[in-house]
Amino acid sequence: MQKEIINRLIPLTKWNEYHVWPTIGGLRHLVANAKEKKCESVFVKAGGRWLIAENEFFAWAYSNKEAKK
Repeated sequence: MQKEIINRLIPLTKWNEYHVWPTIGGLRHLVANAKEKKCESVFVKAGGRWLIAENEFFAWAYSNKEAKK
C-alpha cells in the first residue's frame, strides 16, 4: 500500500503552532524577498492570507542550506 503524501497549507501566522523554525518574522522576510531567495513556490496567497506549502518549504530549505565553515 502506498503512503499518501499530504502537503499542508499552513497559514503564516500559525506556522509556529506546527514548527519551531523559522520565526514568523523570518517567514515574513522570506515572503517579501521570495523572488530573490527563489522560494516563490513555497508561498500561496489566498483570501488575503499567506499560506505556506509545508513540503515545499522544507524541500526549499534543504536545497538552499549554506555550508558552515
